Amino acid sequence: MNIHTFLLQQKEDNKKTFALLIDPDNIDKSEIPEFISGCIDGNVDIVLIGGSLLINAHFDNKIKAIKEAAKNLPIVLFPGGLNQISGYADAILYLSLISGRNAEYLIGSQVIAAPVIKHLNLEAISTAYVLIESGQKTSVEFMSGTQPIPRDKTDIAIAHAMAAELLGFKLLYLEAGSGARQTVPVEMIESVCSSINIPVMVGGGIKSPDVARQKIKAGADIIVVGNHFEKTGNNNYIKEFAQAIHE
Repeated sequence: MNIHTFLLQQKEDNKKTFALLIDPDNIDKSEIPEFISGCIDGNVDIVLIGGSLLINAHFDNKIKAIKEAAKNLPIVLFPGGLNQISGYADAILYLSLISGRNAEYLIGSQVIAAPVIKHLNLEAISTAYVLIESGQKTSVEFMSGTQPIPRDKTDIAIAHAMAAELLGFKLLYLEAGSGARQTVPVEMIESVCSSINIPVMVGGGIKSPDVARQKIKAGADIIVVGNHFEKTGNNNYIKEFAQAIHE
């Protein structure tokens, strides 16, 4: 399955996409079959895998286990670094951190990763990654050495989104950060989504179906939820999130 084509078709049909993010450091290999089964039963559309750090050395084995359990559920890498690339995935978000001015995350890491991605024949979805201020310093902000766009500067977010589209990016990701204190503002999502035609992902700090629903109503095409489901018992609410996003 071509993941980008699927996302474009979802947007054309005015259908919304639920992407569940798994941090490979926060799931044990023995837990994978049951967790992925819950994702399938809960109507998750895409599983994203990645984190700001990678402490566990068994990344590739975990991706293989997730893919084996996922059946037809698409597995897409959301890499926090060059050590988070695997041929067992269906696709990779080929990220460029355009909200920052650190050349390493704009183009440096991408150049190093490109031959590996081509060799593995991974579908690469060029994604403009835009960090939005969330009320606290997030892991990605610290690790990338970049500043997020202030949450009250919608005009700056719009200009970045327009630049991303003109540069040919296939997706735009508005990110408040893992476990963010504040989510991406609804007003910013509305303004950005009305300014560009490429699909818009929104993630960071989305902890309830109602909040997910707000982001969808504001125009988001893809909702990313991750940190919330790492807490014991919260994975029982996957289906509720899916209903809020798909309705």
